[in-house]
Amino acid sequence: MKSDNIMNIILVGKSHGKSRVLALNAMTVAACCSVLLALIAAASWAGYSAAIGQTKAPEQPTDSELVAYWQNELGKQKTELVSLQQNVQDQVDALTLRLGQIQGRLLRLDALGQRFVESGLVASDEFDFNQPAAVGGPEDSLPADSFSAPELTRMIDELERKMLDREQQLRLLDQVSSRQKLEDELYLEGRPITWGWLSSRYGYRSDPFTGKRTWHGGVDLAGKEGSDIISVAGGVVTYASERNGYGNLVEVDHGDGLVTRYAHCKTIEVQVGDVIQKGQVLALMGSTGRSTGPHVHFEVIRNGKSENPETYIKRASR
Repeated sequence: MKSDNIMNIILVGKSHGKSRVLALNAMTVAACCSVLLALIAAASWAGYSAAIGQTKAPEQPTDSELVAYWQNELGKQKTELVSLQQNVQDQVDALTLRLGQIQGRLLRLDALGQRFVESGLVASDEFDFNQPAAVGGPEDSLPADSFSAPELTRMIDELERKMLDREQQLRLLDQVSSRQKLEDELYLEGRPITWGWLSSRYGYRSDPFTGKRTWHGGVDLAGKEGSDIISVAGGVVTYASERNGYGNLVEVDHGDGLVTRYAHCKTIEVQVGDVIQKGQVLALMGSTGRSTGPHVHFEVIRNGKSENPETYIKRASR
């Protein structure tokens, strides 16, 4: 309702239908409209600015920004390249170390094989450990490729495994060979002279000086004075001097309770404590002590009791 530039606004309440009249003059209404229009304009400008901002194209980087970006990327790639080169070098160093170890083990295997050749276990004309193994074959028509690092590593691993297996087998063979050689050395057999004949047997006989029946605890092997008297087995010299009735005497302990004696020697060529090999010269044949001429009195004693030396003289070589 409008009267005398006065605007009445009727406000009706929800309860009991009561109403209230608010009177506004023209100036008040104008001020309210101005404020409302200003708010609408501000809201419209904010929405417009937001829309313009969303559709605005991004700014292009400058030349200096591009240079800085690519320099940074190149720096990263150089760092990665250095790390890769170091990794490759570490792998090469590791493979080189393993190859050096394999080379050392091959040298030991060659030396062991050469020992087998020298000992006669392996024929020298069949195996020559001083020369590389002979290999060959026709050239393949397919193009050849280099091995990759993983393939090379696998090949080295397989080679090391095979070498370890061969080393164990050869060590076992060497132990067996050494044991067999030791047993052969200690195996008592053969005559204690290189030339001569049996002049008196083991057992009861007529004494050459008295003619009475006496016990002879060894055999006499006559020969040329000064000829070699040799050991019938490997052992250790336990006596090398003069003894009553024996003249110059050499006694050798062969272990396991077995001892041999070589008497009436002209000269003794060994000393107590010497380690003797089978066939080594112990003394020279003579006629010292109770003797009628150049010969060697040969005895075999086991656990303190004499045995017939002819049993060992007639033994076949092992």
